Amino acid sequence: MGEIARKTTDDPLPSREHDIGGDCCAGGAAALAEIGTQQENYRDFVDSDPAAFVAHDQDSNAMLYLLVENMHCANCIKNIEETLQSNPAVIDARVNFSTRRLFVRWHEDRAIAGDILRPVISMGYPLTPYNPDLIQAASAAEDRQLLKALAVAGFAAANVMLLSVSVWAGFFSEDMGGATRSFLHWISAMIALPAVAYAGQPFFKSASGALKNGRLNMDVPISLAVLLASAMSLSETIQGGEHTYFDASVTLLFFLLIGRYLDRAARNKARSAAERLLLLKSVAATVINADGTQQTIPADAVMPGHLVQITVGERLPVDGVVSSGRSELDISLVTGESLPVFVTTGDEVFAGTMNLQGPLEVTATKTGDNTLLGDIVRLMEAAEQGRAKYVRLADRIAEIYAPTVHILAALTFAGWWFFGANWQVALLQAVAVLIITCPCALGLAVPVVQVVASGRLLGKGILVKSADGLERLAQIDTVVFDKTGTLTEGRLELQNQSEISEEDLDLAASIARASRHPLALAISRHRQVTVKPFDVQELPGEGLTAIVDGTEMKLGNRFWTGAIANENLEEAAGPELWLAVAGKEPVQFRFLDQVRPAARQTIQRLVRQGYRVEIISGDRAAVVEQIASELGIENWKAQQKPEDKVARLEALREAGRKVVMIGDGLNDAPALAAAHVSISPSTAADISQTAADFVFQGRSLAAVFETIKVAKFAHRLVVQNFSLAFLYNAIAVPLAVAGFVTPLFAAIAMSASSLAVCLNSLRLRLERNGGTR
Repeated sequence: MGEIARKTTDDPLPSREHDIGGDCCAGGAAALAEIGTQQENYRDFVDSDPAAFVAHDQDSNAMLYLLVENMHCANCIKNIEETLQSNPAVIDARVNFSTRRLFVRWHEDRAIAGDILRPVISMGYPLTPYNPDLIQAASAAEDRQLLKALAVAGFAAANVMLLSVSVWAGFFSEDMGGATRSFLHWISAMIALPAVAYAGQPFFKSASGALKNGRLNMDVPISLAVLLASAMSLSETIQGGEHTYFDASVTLLFFLLIGRYLDRAARNKARSAAERLLLLKSVAATVINADGTQQTIPADAVMPGHLVQITVGERLPVDGVVSSGRSELDISLVTGESLPVFVTTGDEVFAGTMNLQGPLEVTATKTGDNTLLGDIVRLMEAAEQGRAKYVRLADRIAEIYAPTVHILAALTFAGWWFFGANWQVALLQAVAVLIITCPCALGLAVPVVQVVASGRLLGKGILVKSADGLERLAQIDTVVFDKTGTLTEGRLELQNQSEISEEDLDLAASIARASRHPLALAISRHRQVTVKPFDVQELPGEGLTAIVDGTEMKLGNRFWTGAIANENLEEAAGPELWLAVAGKEPVQFRFLDQVRPAARQTIQRLVRQGYRVEIISGDRAAVVEQIASELGIENWKAQQKPEDKVARLEALREAGRKVVMIGDGLNDAPALAAAHVSISPSTAADISQTAADFVFQGRSLAAVFETIKVAKFAHRLVVQNFSLAFLYNAIAVPLAVAGFVTPLFAAIAMSASSLAVCLNSLRLRLERNGGTR
């Protein structure tokens, strides 16, 4: 099974002893309280013992992974990160918008956890430790809380609207007296005001926390609009006025809650790939003690070297090696392939994979967040929470939104009042402006696409390592491949075994066992022998020599073995070895590096889409030409050193080309770093995976085309989302200022814009075989 990169270009989160983080939203406090006493204890953990949840990195710095509540937009992320980073003890603070997970690292000798976290909580962002068992339960509880608020608002809206119809009918028929109208207004107030107080809590709590700390968020204008409409209506009722707007305020809240609930449902549909992976993490593990007894312990308590029992239907809690047993594993997490893989004693297995057939005993090699699953989660979170160009643009726009919308609403109120409208009408138009200018659609334009795209690629066994990797990949027009290990599998196979006698195969395999050279290993794989010759010596660049029964034998290149005279030499089409034994004809062993599955189809699809495709390889010209011809690639270069590869990429860049480099070897690392964007297979050297922006699992080269296709489609969706958001504001804001939009319609329009952006982003899940351009 291939390995994945152990590092990312965005400074991945270090491993930890306790896994803390997760997902939440407004109303999470009440939702968590419904889950159990343990959650209630977490609520006050900052004031009790947050040190119990603190982990440490390799430099002894303190770390916490926390769940953030009441976070709704990019401005919330900015507020939290800036508040934490203003503390000189803090080294790093990052918030993942999709998982709602906060990571903070600090110098423990300079500050304690409580002092670090209290400023964030006082801003109105409650923090709780993460427990993977409670992610889904908390999410369901929060949904129930929103539905309760929605039900209360809907009930109040229906009844107040009926009372309002009676008032309107009496007003136009002139049959209703002032006392009756006042009585109906008071009944409306008694229904609407408690409903607003209860159903508006998701908005009021968030706005209150922001204002207490001198900050603004998107819930401030929403809360202000609802409260102003309710307060104005109550004032009119007390003064015996003819017009009240309880129906508008409670119906406004009803539609705002519908929008938030649907928005939450859409976000759950586009749930972060990292969050879904966290749900695959086993909570407990069955450890087999030295005396043969079994003990169930928390999965995080398993240590390398422990023997773990894996039953049928159980997910592996650790990375390890099978000690005993035979079974099939669902490894779609690792490779993206749906077919199970057979494993037996000695095979490597990974955390998060599912045991399908028989019991296994696995010796743990990596545990906790050091497992493959932990590595993938860190890679995905680093990519999802990154700040690409479009994300930075949305952040800057959202940053200036709050003061702008309040100024615009104030000017709307002043303008209407100045031009002769009464203060009630002017205030209603200001309320409409406050609501309709909410930047939800703009704030969601990029993050939802990033999350959906990362999740889709992960399902295909492709890891997104770089935050702006998708954005850069969407710009490419040239695809450059390394050959060995990229276009081919880098695993040489003996091609002419049928032409070689059993005796010569045994002899060559006996000699080859003494070497780790790829060609020698290829012979060893094809022939298992039990006799090892004596006195085997390896001469670098030449081959192996052995003495068997006093006879010298050579296994090496054609010159050194004397198999072919120099003047008769013709360059071999592929790798070869010669076996030379005194008194016998030399025997040729020809090898072939197998082309990766779907390589030809991938190249053809790239060419049809208009991409320029090249091979840059360090291999011999004859070998590179053969592969290029087989795959239909016209442009190729052979015998290229690492500096030559970089020079070629620089030449393409100077010619105006945007290049994606796909390579795997140690010699490819400089080229991967020099390219506009880069991709590596999971079999690549560690340094190459570190330099790459994407890492694909499995053998098939179709992952390259899939990655490019998703990046192109994601780019189109981001542009569409920005267009939708800007178009919405360009049309809706002038209409609201001009008085053509009521607060009720503003609430519907605002919610619809956010929902439209989310649903448009989810098209990425539905797209299958469309082109990349």
